[in-house]
Amino acid sequence: MLKNLWVTTIAIMMMVMMTHAATAKQVFRVGMGDAIDSDQGAMAKQFKHLVETLSNDEIEVELFPNGALGTETEMLQNTRRGTLDMAFIGIGNAVPFVKELGTLTMPYLIENHYDAIKSTTGGLGAHWDTLSQEKGGFRILGWTYSNFRYITNSVRPVAKLADVKGLKIRIPQNKIIMATLKSWDANPVPMAWSETFTAMQQGVVDGQENPYIVNYTMKFHEVQKYITEVHYQYSLQPLIVGVKSWNKYDQKTRDLLTRAGIEAQQYCIAFQILEADKAKQGMIEAGMQVNTLDDEEQWKKLAIDSVWPEYYDFIGGKQNLDMVLKALGKM
Repeated sequence: MLKNLWVTTIAIMMMVMMTHAATAKQVFRVGMGDAIDSDQGAMAKQFKHLVETLSNDEIEVELFPNGALGTETEMLQNTRRGTLDMAFIGIGNAVPFVKELGTLTMPYLIENHYDAIKSTTGGLGAHWDTLSQEKGGFRILGWTYSNFRYITNSVRPVAKLADVKGLKIRIPQNKIIMATLKSWDANPVPMAWSETFTAMQQGVVDGQENPYIVNYTMKFHEVQKYITEVHYQYSLQPLIVGVKSWNKYDQKTRDLLTRAGIEAQQYCIAFQILEADKAKQGMIEAGMQVNTLDDEEQWKKLAIDSVWPEYYDFIGGKQNLDMVLKALGKM
């Protein structure tokens, strides 16, 4: 009798455990460096919505903005290890692992939204993804289009090349950005993102460079007076997933994540086009002065002449640059 009762109890416990396992949600943790109300956040929220909707809520996506899971480099490393499911990273932070991706950071290579989309979709998009898998240990699910990195400062209006001379501009740890600003006689200062606002507030640096939406959502207008629309680098931030994690997913999950990444990317470019001007207007209303450049051809020539020849090896060879130039019809 006791034996039968014991067998029945074990059977019931196993059924409960199997039922729980069958109904338990799969949870993906996604790290972000930017705020949830940024353009990166907009793509992340759309990706979350798509994954959860397409999976009939069998998959849950948890978003961790503002560097809650570490710096972008740390998050990239953790996705490669398989200890973090996915992350949004600035393209420059991926270059130490896949140097060819540095091609997309060359000054004045990407000059408009069309160039940005053309450089990250179709054959070129597949090319970067393949290299990332083979050399970096991660896949690219989609691209965040964050627009141009405009220069802000609290010292003076920058309307011509001479105006930027000597200004201490915070930049990320990016050799190409540093070389570009030096070609204009500015004083680039590599600094952690988390320290940037305080550094500007205390006058440690005069300014920084980022797209309108990032500038506005980070409230840089509270510590900066001037912004200059200089189109030297278009900010791209891929959503990545580690190959180790990817290989553990079934085909249904892979197809779902692939579709969600593509559709979130399409949503992101529309968001960028619509919202960037709103952010610009918000900064103007907050008291910032916007300047455009009459001599940007001079900025462009200095940057290209100084940076491109010196950084062919850094991006894996001149052929990578030529490949993108050809695709963009600029050869």
